[in-house]
Amino acid sequence: MRAGLRHRGFTLIELTISAAIGAIVLVASYLCLSAGFASRKQIEPRIEVLQTARVAMAMITADLRSACSLSPDFDFVGEQRTVGDQEFDNLDFATHYYFPKHAREADYCQVSYFADRGSENEDYSLWRRRNPRIAPNPLEGGSRELIAQGLRGLKLEYFDGWDWYDNWGDINAGKKQKNRTLVASNLFGMPEAVRITLKLGSSPAKTNAPVKTGENPEPPLVFQTVVRLELADATAASANNDTSSSTNSAPTPSQPPGNGGAN
Repeated sequence: MRAGLRHRGFTLIELTISAAIGAIVLVASYLCLSAGFASRKQIEPRIEVLQTARVAMAMITADLRSACSLSPDFDFVGEQRTVGDQEFDNLDFATHYYFPKHAREADYCQVSYFADRGSENEDYSLWRRRNPRIAPNPLEGGSRELIAQGLRGLKLEYFDGWDWYDNWGDINAGKKQKNRTLVASNLFGMPEAVRITLKLGSSPAKTNAPVKTGENPEPPLVFQTVVRLELADATAASANNDTSSSTNSAPTPSQPPGNGGAN
């Protein structure tokens, strides 16, 4: 009986093959686990960027859909701004998408979207300025809040019903112009729609890290949407009514003195 049990053990070749298979399984498991951690490390920052872009686009869209006239001199201002080879446009308007938080406040709020950075070593960030009170200068005042970090570009285009423009409004020209038919349509009133192109760094953790020699920087993630200004038609109709009423109420020029009657 004991002699028979001795012949049932593993041979040296079987032990060697089993150890090799076990080593291969362990190495494969380690590689899979390591690849999983590496993928998670790369995906998490991008998920954060996607979430940031979604929130930023939602905020800008909500404000623009309820956009209204900013001041008696200019309704809507969009300025093209370039820093180096990157575009960081500015946008100033007023909106009714505001919930009053203090006394003597209504749903009217002056809003600005712009790019800025804290110091020379920091990247640009997207900021929003809000002022719920009518200020002497509609382009200043109020409080500002950080919307998105790692901004690589902000391009804004404006649609008047026929063409797209890179700029809108003129803060140097008053709203009450003598003949608007001779002025470009993007210098007064409000656009019908705004196209937003937002570029954010694909990896916020590496945004401030210097690029190594021979290493290509990761391209930014690009997000784009078109927002229709739902109150633009109402603002244009109001402006046309004011113009027509002022034209109809204009006094008839009187005759020069001394020509009151025929001799």
